[in-house]
Amino acid sequence: MIPEELRSQAAAKLNAVRAQVPKLTATIGFDGFVDEILRLVHERKSLTEYTTVPTIAALAQRLANAAGKSTNIEMVVERVKLGGNGPIMGNALCAFGLKLNYIGCLGYPTVHPVFRELAARANVISICEPGHTDALEFEDGKVMMGKHQTLRDVNWANISKRVGVPRLKKLFTGSQLVGFVNWTMLTQTSEIWKQMLSKVIPKAEPKHKAVAFFDLADPEKRTLEDRREALELIVKFGRFYRVTLGLNQKEAFEMAKVLGVSVADESRASVRELAEKIFAALKIERLVVHPTAYAIAVDADGSALVDGPFCEKPLITTGAGDHFNAGFCLGNLLGLDKGTALLIGVSTSGFYVRTGKSPSVADIIKFLKNWPAK
Repeated sequence: MIPEELRSQAAAKLNAVRAQVPKLTATIGFDGFVDEILRLVHERKSLTEYTTVPTIAALAQRLANAAGKSTNIEMVVERVKLGGNGPIMGNALCAFGLKLNYIGCLGYPTVHPVFRELAARANVISICEPGHTDALEFEDGKVMMGKHQTLRDVNWANISKRVGVPRLKKLFTGSQLVGFVNWTMLTQTSEIWKQMLSKVIPKAEPKHKAVAFFDLADPEKRTLEDRREALELIVKFGRFYRVTLGLNQKEAFEMAKVLGVSVADESRASVRELAEKIFAALKIERLVVHPTAYAIAVDADGSALVDGPFCEKPLITTGAGDHFNAGFCLGNLLGLDKGTALLIGVSTSGFYVRTGKSPSVADIIKFLKNWPAK
């Protein structure tokens, strides 16, 4: 549990600079999904009454028991919502009050209905049809089952044609925050980054460096060579931006393989040590690693760790990491120290998993002052 004094200090720091938030502009890209949030039925008692499979481990056991026999599992759709790392993070930034430009696969030529609210709050530029995710929710995490065929259209040819290089240059050099997310699923992202580095960003280097946030999104299925190239490109963005790389715990261990670093186990102390080793191997401004129960940030001044407001039975977990990223980036943009930025990040995520809603700055200040017991 974070001491009340530290939470009160963080709330006061955020409150002192909250007037700056509406003056901030962010440009995020390039994914977009329609998410179906699903629960799996364990036992159905009637048309309206049923229990759900509680954990990923329970599902694994049920599947193992079906080996060689087959089985049938009922899925219940709890809600259909906008999805993708970019739209969820962007939506959270809009809730804070930032001005948002979003480029991604939101439906082309017509924006898909699930993104209409985002389109009403932000300047959106859609380049192709969205992907689709069946998000299986459990008490101990989620399993994301994706349909990615349309993501092939997220490529430099489409982006340069449907956005235009002059407009790209204006957006990516005129924002205080730029976000590049979901590298893993958007398999042509590395080529997009190369083209942007050569044709977009150097033509108008920011006078005051903006923040560039990168989220790779579970790179396990990508080769070590692909991951290495992505890290090399991320480092190159440091010429023009203050680069932050965000990783969850699983992603941190996956990327550590690329850098040739390791730790003894997955304890807090070891995860913190791993974060420090990854940071030391990269030439970026800040690294953040966010397991489910806590979060770590590392920069040239050292590392900081804060506990999150752990929720035993979250209403929703899909999008929790993207909300953390939005909150952490907000703290960065406002010039707050990394410990305070981490607290804003875990509070944003904590509010979201309990309510299913993206918080305002006022909600975060209140959440910090009234930290939930569970």
